[in-house]
Amino acid sequence: MAAAPRERAVFLGLPTWTERSALARALRTETVGGLVLLAAAVLALVWANSPWSDWYARIRDFHLGVGALGLDLSVEHWTSDGLLTIFFLVAGIELKRELTVGELRTPATAALPVVAAVSGMVLPAAVYLLVSGLGGGSPGGWAVPMATDIAFALAVLAVLNTHLPAALRAFLLTLAVVDDLGAIAIIAFFFTDDLNPIALAGAFAGLLVFGLLQRFRIRGWWCYVPLGVLIWTLTYLGGVHATVAGVCMGLLLRVRSDTDAGEVLSPGERTGHILRPISAGLAAPLFALFAAGVTLSASELGEVFTRPEPLGVVLGLVIGKTIGIFAGTYAAVRFTRAQLNADLTWADVFALAALAGIGFTVALLIGELAFPAGAEPIKAAVLIGSLIATAVAAVLVKRRNGIYRRLCEAENRDDDADGIPDIYQRDGFESASGVSDAGNPRSDG
Repeated sequence: MAAAPRERAVFLGLPTWTERSALARALRTETVGGLVLLAAAVLALVWANSPWSDWYARIRDFHLGVGALGLDLSVEHWTSDGLLTIFFLVAGIELKRELTVGELRTPATAALPVVAAVSGMVLPAAVYLLVSGLGGGSPGGWAVPMATDIAFALAVLAVLNTHLPAALRAFLLTLAVVDDLGAIAIIAFFFTDDLNPIALAGAFAGLLVFGLLQRFRIRGWWCYVPLGVLIWTLTYLGGVHATVAGVCMGLLLRVRSDTDAGEVLSPGERTGHILRPISAGLAAPLFALFAAGVTLSASELGEVFTRPEPLGVVLGLVIGKTIGIFAGTYAAVRFTRAQLNADLTWADVFALAALAGIGFTVALLIGELAFPAGAEPIKAAVLIGSLIATAVAAVLVKRRNGIYRRLCEAENRDDDADGIPDIYQRDGFESASGVSDAGNPRSDG
């Protein structure tokens, strides 16, 4: 008797109730933070091109800190090396959650988003290198168009008043998580100053202590905050970009609650709950305020499309990101047993890929690191490329918004008013949805 054929996995299917609940909490904060980020970027551009631009430069370049410790930094420097550490710490927690209990926890579920994200990083870099090479430009900015700004993308969706289904939002968030990991690896390995082995050894020892404190269930902010500041300082003095310390600490935090010890929320969940609003509403917007203030004169805008480096960034974001993510996703589905959700089409994946071309926070940071002597044209290219990607994605997403609205209504319908959408309580769906037979969400552990 022939064996029954294996059931094909559904790509962009409805996420489990547990995943969807975590997704909703994360996206709610990221969307609000993205709107604040958008406002900060607009304010920076207006201020830098106004009669008060001198004051903008004075505040941005004002130095403060402890010179004896090598920490006499400008305001702009503090926002990029200091505040963005919080941003990357939250990214590290989200990555740890995805690797432990989320979409990246098994090779089968991780394959599609990882292939899509990697393709969406490799092709933009290749586009940049091709354009800069043909134009005789510097190859140093190859990493600039590789980043996706999830908060900015969600802000665009909020402004457009879209009803993107949970599956598409979850896939976009997972793409961004893998993207952040790639970005921080690039920063750590390719954009380092003269290394100080002693300071780096101290930072490594601090991370080891941090991990042991987590392993032995030691609680209390009073030990983690000073230790975190020490690790950050030693990482900065060691010559590695200090935001790497944030990701490392985020990855060391436990994201599974210890029910035997009476934990309701894991340390990672508690830390993320506290820091996510600070990251999205303060750290990233302040960085944008002092990084996005570029002068947009006619001549400088012209340079974006005539100089090979900024042109490579624009084309990398708009063309490289879109084609890279779409082609990677299509190939991964084509050569695995996955099949596309019947309610969606490949046009939806293409729209999502275009939306991922919005590179802002991390792209601006890498631009500063890649061109320390003059990053203004690169920053302008990031802004223009993100704006073009926004316009393309807006057209593609709005064209399908009526379908998205109907899908969202079906996903959120709750006729019995028990707080759990009816779609998660259909026969045969409970075991896959993360909702128990009693209708209560199962714990992540």
